[in-house]
Amino acid sequence: MLAWIILVLSGLFEAVWATALGKSNGFTKLWPTVTFFVACVISMGGLAYALREIPTGTGYAVWVAIGASATVIYAMATGDEAVSVLKILLLLGIVACVIGLKLVGDAEAVSA
Repeated sequence: MLAWIILVLSGLFEAVWATALGKSNGFTKLWPTVTFFVACVISMGGLAYALREIPTGTGYAVWVAIGASATVIYAMATGDEAVSVLKILLLLGIVACVIGLKLVGDAEAVSA
């Protein structure tokens, strides 16, 4: 269970570094660049830790999905990206798939 918590947190840090990367203007702005590197190390470190217990394919898919979803949600919340019903439905689909991967992984572990 700890591996999954760390995976989710590292996915959220993926959103932090992705957002900071966009705001760094090609690494020309100091604080977004520093934020990018710090968040990237935390995110990758958490992913590496989680993958000790979670299968790589599942862990990576969940990590990317959380990071991508959180990045879009943040951009919509701050007005950097337009909000639409279709985008929200698609994001909910990504979240549903992540939950499905977790549930399938747990079910397979129990039956093995």
